[in-house]
Amino acid sequence: MKTVGLIGCGAIGTVLAEAIERKLVVCDELVVFDVDRAKAEHLKAALNFPVTIVESFEELLQRKPEVIVEAASQQAAKDYVPRVVAAGVELIVLSTGALLDLDVDLSRVHVPSGAIGGLDAISNAALAGVEEVVLASRKNPRAFEKNNTQPEIVYEGTAEEAARQFPRAMNVAATLALTVKPARVKVKVISDPNVERNTHEIVLKWKFGEMFLRFANDPHPDNLHTSALAAWSAIRLLQVLLEQV
Repeated sequence: MKTVGLIGCGAIGTVLAEAIERKLVVCDELVVFDVDRAKAEHLKAALNFPVTIVESFEELLQRKPEVIVEAASQQAAKDYVPRVVAAGVELIVLSTGALLDLDVDLSRVHVPSGAIGGLDAISNAALAGVEEVVLASRKNPRAFEKNNTQPEIVYEGTAEEAARQFPRAMNVAATLALTVKPARVKVKVISDPNVERNTHEIVLKWKFGEMFLRFANDPHPDNLHTSALAAWSAIRLLQVLLEQV
């Protein structure tokens, strides 16, 4: 019997749960925990698949899931990642910004590609040596609760600080930083009324060439900070991990 644990029953958690119900992810039970129990109840009511709601993170661990997916927040990841690691459970982290500040064994911690791709090529280049990485992210002002009518730079600096200042909107910066570490990632965040999709452009210069990658993703309708691709990248990673256990 394979059990999946889910921390966070918001937009991404809901997409993941729906994928399990459609048998895109093969498991026998979904155990969910959310500090807002109403969200967990709403998720369970929308599914026919067996869902167990637990009252605490400790109870979630007691159910002995094969894989736990964190889809809550950077603070939740900071609180729970060390405890999941100590329990020896495979863990998928979507709030990757939290990992920048944690000093834990990451051998069982898995990071999905999120709203971007090409991380295999980028990590390969990082082995040889990365000279420069620049990430430019554009989102509609609604994602930043702004109403500017012209493109406006809302942040320019390091990936680590971008993830801290925009914990819901810039986990993509953290994912990129973790991939090329110890190289530094320069980030520019733009509030752009001319775009409806969350757009990320990566320019990377490495020892033997250059890369240019561009991703334009529809935001999740229930969470403008999050690209729909982020949820699907977690679903794909969950498929792979469950096949291995």
